[in-house]
Amino acid sequence: MTDTAGLRGALADSIGSPGWRQALEATPRELFLGDAVYRADQSRGDLWTPVRRAEVGEDEWLALVYADATVVTQVGGVMAEQASGVVRGSPTSSSTLPSLVVLMLEAAQIAEGDKVLEIGTGTGYSTSLMCHRLGQEAVTSIEYDQEVAARAGKAIAEAGYTPTLVVGDGLHGYDENAEYDRIIATCSVRTIPPAWMWQVRASGTITAPMWGWMGGVAFAHLAMADDGTASGRFLEDDLYFMTARSHLPPLRPPIVTGIGDARESRIDPAVLDEETAVFVAQLAAPAAQWAKGEDLTILLDVGTGSRADVRPDPNGGWTVHQHGPVRLWDDVEEAILTWDGAGRPHQSLFGLTVSRDRQYVWLGEPDGPAWNLPA
Repeated sequence: MTDTAGLRGALADSIGSPGWRQALEATPRELFLGDAVYRADQSRGDLWTPVRRAEVGEDEWLALVYADATVVTQVGGVMAEQASGVVRGSPTSSSTLPSLVVLMLEAAQIAEGDKVLEIGTGTGYSTSLMCHRLGQEAVTSIEYDQEVAARAGKAIAEAGYTPTLVVGDGLHGYDENAEYDRIIATCSVRTIPPAWMWQVRASGTITAPMWGWMGGVAFAHLAMADDGTASGRFLEDDLYFMTARSHLPPLRPPIVTGIGDARESRIDPAVLDEETAVFVAQLAAPAAQWAKGEDLTILLDVGTGSRADVRPDPNGGWTVHQHGPVRLWDDVEEAILTWDGAGRPHQSLFGLTVSRDRQYVWLGEPDGPAWNLPA
């Protein structure tokens, strides 16, 4: 086997994290990528071609492995090793770029002495980094997909570690090893699962990328209080990971426009071209999905059948049509205008508070403007 110590050292140099340097130098990333990965088609984003280690030169393979880039290992539930040709679909498992893995670990403030629950084992690379630094007995990791979990377990063992590995729904946590000092999610969630709140100790933390059905993102880092609530501002980095499968939106039916009550829109729908604006709009209409066409913005709430579409008016401005029990665009307008009045701040000026009965995002301070996350 090729000695990759130099490549690991170069990767550690490029990331520049003193706390995680030794773990990066000690952990061969090639163990966690198996014998094949997917390469994206340059012309179509839903086509993926397997690249097999045996069919490319060792130099090319290791260059791929040690690039600071995300490598897709499963598409539509099909592992790259199993693919007989081009696969169509969306990635369902990957090895996240190492610099982002380290950024997550640093954001979670994980350090020696911590007991950690990782939601989403994936390839097992981040699991092994934590095992090296914390000791394998301090790490518990949960993976939903059985095939992904099996391959990760083999790679982690080959790296020399035997942490607690669980196959199951990470949204339920793993209470057998609780309480944890840190819970860290390597998948995006729509809301904070209640089980995590019960399994992290007072003054412990929950760190998780947040994602909603309109595509808005924020990076949550919450501290647990003695009263069982958790709260914290979103971090400055806008991270996105594959979404927990049970938090994905329902299938969207065919879109029909121009029905319902019509009025003039108070905001330019082009504001949704800004990432933070999408995040804000999503707070106001958390059950809505967003679609965009030429000169057309559409919101659709599958559960209630509510919908809104906005398009330019020939006489100037924009006309919105709304139909159904929830006036989606009314709610989005109010949130966008509130955000605009506050100076259009980034997500990091917002925060999240989670209690037993409510999860809400606030602007500025916990007693400022607030929006409930879906139950």
